[in-house]
Amino acid sequence: MIDSTPFPILVAHKDMNPKKLVIASRESLLAMWQAKHIQGRLKALYPDCEVEILGMTTRGDRILDRTLSKVGGKGLFVKELEQALQDGRADLAVHSIKDVPMDLPEGFALAAIGERANPFDAFVSNRYARLEEMPKGAVVGTSSLRREAQLRARYPHLLIKPLRGNVQTRLSKLDNGEYDAIILAAAGLQRLELDERIRMILSESDSLPAAGQGALGIEIAAHREDLYEVLKPLNHGVTNACVTAERALARALGGSCQVPLAAYCTEENGLLTLRGLVGHPDGSVILRADAQAPAGYADALGRAVAKKLADDGARELIGAVLQEQV
Repeated sequence: MIDSTPFPILVAHKDMNPKKLVIASRESLLAMWQAKHIQGRLKALYPDCEVEILGMTTRGDRILDRTLSKVGGKGLFVKELEQALQDGRADLAVHSIKDVPMDLPEGFALAAIGERANPFDAFVSNRYARLEEMPKGAVVGTSSLRREAQLRARYPHLLIKPLRGNVQTRLSKLDNGEYDAIILAAAGLQRLELDERIRMILSESDSLPAAGQGALGIEIAAHREDLYEVLKPLNHGVTNACVTAERALARALGGSCQVPLAAYCTEENGLLTLRGLVGHPDGSVILRADAQAPAGYADALGRAVAKKLADDGARELIGAVLQEQV
């Protein structure tokens, strides 16, 4: 039974006309594209406002020899940006929502979630046109336990190996012959105008997306109430509802990049459909669940699907996966 309590809407302040805004962003090409996209939107909304970008290198950008699940998870990509928000060097930070921890540190808030781009994963290869064409022993690169678990379950004959670095680095490793194929977020490739590298978009049955995949989030210091109204036009209601449901599911199960967990929500005529997945990295166990609810009950929907997964043993599976990583 889905709880009927709607998720809270932030109260905005009226009559705001900012004079200057500073956007904190990682310095990778993709992150800067995202920051410049938001910069352009803000300049169009507020022509008299000076909008600057503060490029930063995060710990997650510096540690490239280990998978995220082994070095601290998604928070490695946002902590330095949050420090800039806290000390006033920046007014807002732009993130790929899938890289944002499910629970923000105290004192921070997501003020807006932009309209979602392609939420799916992309198959990239110089040798094969489709994932199902790959022969036994072919090497596929991915940095994601979520992708790894689903690929191992569906294509047990393939070898899955870790892949870190920005988009360009990962493509270079493919081109150098280290992998026969790699899996990347389609949205990132398309934003960088690298569509021609995509051989196929993976279906939900091949790779259910990560919570928030394809969407951009704008984070602020929670006390900056002056920014809620300023950023409100950048918020996309349907995407916000879908991402809220996805993140609620992951939060309820303690989801992080240390666990193979997927959540993907769609909306049609005001009705949300949420699909969730929890698996073992070796693909031996894959749990799936889904449910529907009106768009106003996104958080409750996420918790409802999480409960279905938990009833099927998801918490025990997650506990076992985390214990194996110790």
